[in-house]
Amino acid sequence: MTNEQGSYLTLEPLFNPNSVAILGASENKRKLGYMQVKALLDGGFKGEIYPINPRSQVIEGLECFQTLSDVPKQIDLAIFCVGADKVKVCLEECAENKVKAAIIFASGFSEIGEEGLKEQQLIREIAKESGIRLIGPNCVGLVNTTNGLIGTFSAGLTNVPLNVQRDVGFVTQSGAFGVLTYIAAAQNGLSFNYFVSVGNEVETEFSDVVEYMIHDPKTSVISGYLEGEKSPGKLRQLAKQALIRNKPIIVMKAGRSSAGIRAAASHTGSLAGSDKIYNSFFKQTGIIRADDYDDIISFAKLFLSKKLPTGRNTVIITSSGGRGINEADRCEAHGLKINSLNRLAKTEIQRHIPTYASAINPIDLTAAAAVSNPELYLEPLKVLAKDPDTDIIIFTEFPMNWTSDNPLFKEFIEICRGTDKFILVSTFPLEGMSIPKTAVELEKNGIPVIPGNLNPIKALAKLVDYSEKYQKNKHNENLSIPKLQEKKVLKSLLQAGTTLSEFQSSDILDLYGIPTTKRAIATTENEATHHAANIGYPVALKIDSPDIPHKTEADAIRLHLNDDQEVRNAFKEIHLNVSDYKQNARINGVSVQEMLPEGVEVIVGVTNNPVFGPVIMFGLGGVFVEVFQDISFRLAPLTKNDAIEMIEEIKGYSLLKGPRGKPPVNIDAIVDVLLKVSALVTDYGDCIEELDINPLIVNEKGIVAADAMIVTRDSIDQTTAVGR
Repeated sequence: MTNEQGSYLTLEPLFNPNSVAILGASENKRKLGYMQVKALLDGGFKGEIYPINPRSQVIEGLECFQTLSDVPKQIDLAIFCVGADKVKVCLEECAENKVKAAIIFASGFSEIGEEGLKEQQLIREIAKESGIRLIGPNCVGLVNTTNGLIGTFSAGLTNVPLNVQRDVGFVTQSGAFGVLTYIAAAQNGLSFNYFVSVGNEVETEFSDVVEYMIHDPKTSVISGYLEGEKSPGKLRQLAKQALIRNKPIIVMKAGRSSAGIRAAASHTGSLAGSDKIYNSFFKQTGIIRADDYDDIISFAKLFLSKKLPTGRNTVIITSSGGRGINEADRCEAHGLKINSLNRLAKTEIQRHIPTYASAINPIDLTAAAAVSNPELYLEPLKVLAKDPDTDIIIFTEFPMNWTSDNPLFKEFIEICRGTDKFILVSTFPLEGMSIPKTAVELEKNGIPVIPGNLNPIKALAKLVDYSEKYQKNKHNENLSIPKLQEKKVLKSLLQAGTTLSEFQSSDILDLYGIPTTKRAIATTENEATHHAANIGYPVALKIDSPDIPHKTEADAIRLHLNDDQEVRNAFKEIHLNVSDYKQNARINGVSVQEMLPEGVEVIVGVTNNPVFGPVIMFGLGGVFVEVFQDISFRLAPLTKNDAIEMIEEIKGYSLLKGPRGKPPVNIDAIVDVLLKVSALVTDYGDCIEELDINPLIVNEKGIVAADAMIVTRDSIDQTTAVGR
């Protein structure tokens, strides 16, 4: 993979070649080499096609050449219809003839083990040295439906009728599942302009194809199937570009199970499952997560209406009370609001519908609209199109027999054109009754028609989420990563493969400006009482040991100590309990700390993910983090907006806003800590494995870390620890 700026341009020979050579072309209609030649011809590819086979003269009317060197013109793209054992030789031939790109179908590489991996690395080296852009190996190929480039052997990609509108690109890490999605989309009226199966991603990765589609004027929506992203940093930057261009990325990410999560010392490490991190990555970047292929189809059809919802307030117009209620339940389950109509709108609608119909949202026009009076569908639309409290209008039925020249249909279209409301027709999925005759005209005019079996309500909610993210990105000034301070020198504090005690961890937090408690280490009772007097009663006592990260489990913490005698007693009890809990534990002493004023306990933590790097967690602190797991994650580095979203995302946000007359806590102080933790782990992500600040006590005045723990990585580059 190449990461140079503008590298997506080097993929142009893959998507838009002027000349294609088929290595391993064949006259045998049962062989891959024949199927590929036929696919290009049937697809109407306008460029030059050169079959390569030393034993044939003509294949399907095309002159056949013995070798690439015999071809009289420069080859842009070579398609390999050969086995794994011949790939290396053929790629070397491509390099000698300055071929620009290649598609390799053959399996038998890294997916089969060590030997295959070695062969794959040789292919990568040849491609890198010669500048050949590769798709595969072990892939289904690449299809460009806009120019007839059908670079695949899959009948599922060559035998599906396509629609005229082709604005959605699709890239997949699963060949077979990708083909099924392509077919399902086509059968539901959505044709992809590009289909790319990246296979083993030996040279061109998932994110490289996304980058090409972002810059491609023919692509309005980028979709895909993802099992694991190799370059999350690049994908993060690409998602930012896509959001700026209003070009959504919707991805089905497989693998939601928590299998393989390691036991971690910190709360954050134990709670940060791989899928949770991917979910947070998508939220942070504005990538839409598809739960299945139907989300991709429905979301793309909704977005192609070229109108984004302006809010969540939704009105349902139905001819069936039960269906209206069912859709209302579905809307609210996915975060859309079935708002009560204001008095003016309700009165005006009631004036123009029968007395037996209902103007309460959902608006029930009864069977009269469906059977004998289809003009009733227009009446509430006229009012709602101008209603400031309505953002989305959903029709659960639509006149099936209206034609495009019907005056009522024309009036319907004119009303829809003249409003900023997002209007959707979502019919009940009955064979022969799902798609009205005017569906094509409706969609041409920005009114998507999607049957209920494709879950359009869920996709609509995802579109609303995307719209909010897009608008926030367009107008929010808190989208840049703040430079809080110069990197601090932590060489003496970060030693490889250790768990730092609370005292040591707090020293590091101090260096990054994160408020911590007044504290001192005592190794004797007299020192403890001396420190307590200096700090000021009441105080807390805690064991300070790298071997006891969770002090409550060892019963090694005492709070609200009000005099010298209580401190002495607590000192003895803590040592005794620690001796029983872990006899050989390394003990630095007992930390004497100020007692913090009342506030809400929150947690800020970090785990170093092998794919994404430092991942930051926020949630309610203390024991609640494990009991309720009400937490949010984002990838470092954070923007101010990321930090705000993390706080607002947890269910416990209402506690922070001040329930039952209590004052709200200082949200800005939490944001400040999140940004400073982000700066710390961005600077020292290759040194810090885990970090927990739990709890942080936050109230209306500010925030203070009451406890902290840092686990360092097994291997630390000390040049990094000194500071770059």
